[in-house]
Amino acid sequence: MTDTGAFSPQAAQYSEPAAVIAGAGPAQRPGERATVRLREGATEEEPPRYAPEWLQLREAADAAARATELLDPLRIRLANLPSRHGGLVVHDLGCGTGSMGRWLASRLDGAQHWVLHDRDPYLLHFAAVASPRAAADGSRVTVETRRGDVARLTPDALSGASLVTASALLDVLTREEIDTLAAACAGAGCPALLTLSVAGRVELTPADSLDAEITEAFNAHQRRTGLLGPDAVDAACEAFAAHGATVRLDPSPWRLGPDQRELTAQWLRGWVGAAVEQRPELKPRADRYLADRLDACAAGELRVVVHHNDLLALSRPTDRAA
Repeated sequence: MTDTGAFSPQAAQYSEPAAVIAGAGPAQRPGERATVRLREGATEEEPPRYAPEWLQLREAADAAARATELLDPLRIRLANLPSRHGGLVVHDLGCGTGSMGRWLASRLDGAQHWVLHDRDPYLLHFAAVASPRAAADGSRVTVETRRGDVARLTPDALSGASLVTASALLDVLTREEIDTLAAACAGAGCPALLTLSVAGRVELTPADSLDAEITEAFNAHQRRTGLLGPDAVDAACEAFAAHGATVRLDPSPWRLGPDQRELTAQWLRGWVGAAVEQRPELKPRADRYLADRLDACAAGELRVVVHHNDLLALSRPTDRAA
């Protein structure tokens, strides 16, 4: 999984929020069809994938890493969409605590209505309450929440969408699910900005002889149960291109140094932990490795580059777009 399990979701206290959040709009209107559903075999009682503490801890690093070079071509496409009452409609898939909205809404002009999708009602509540209220030019930003698993979009999920966004999502999808996402965006004629997908490469300074082995085991862990992990970006490029979209890919690496010690330490624990879960025979060496890395991190002597990629897919506009 993308976020490496650095925090245990079960450690956080969750409570079911009200269906309507003041100022955020309804979770679902009467008679409205669900746009997303849980994965087959999943249950409503399954624990959340990510704890809010981890998502909050990584938010600043995510914001610094995202490829701003993709914003100008995105703005041009959005400006050329037919105007509509209420402005842009942005669907944020797997919104978590809403960090994508907090980063992007203030970088786009014009009124915006954000539709936040996540399977975790606690995160949806957090995202709605902490959502931005103004665009780059001061226009109004509104938000509503929809609960479900973004891995399985229904055909009408993106009807009327101006833009689809997601952060750290592609690598926890299967090839079929990515193709479904690409097809939905193509059907809606809307662009997609999909950020911070892991690339499968990590650089640690100073280097250690075990770095490559841990990386390989972690990447294998991400590919378990049919998920694409570090292969997701290539699969997404192929899927969107097959549906007629123009695709651009830009790097978006985390660059972690002494100022990000807490994030680096939590990332290290999750990264090494996933590698050991995949290859238990690594544990004796990995335990020593992790202890040494954490000591170097605490001393301000460790620097880490975690490579990601951001993808902008510009689907051909249709009469359903915006």
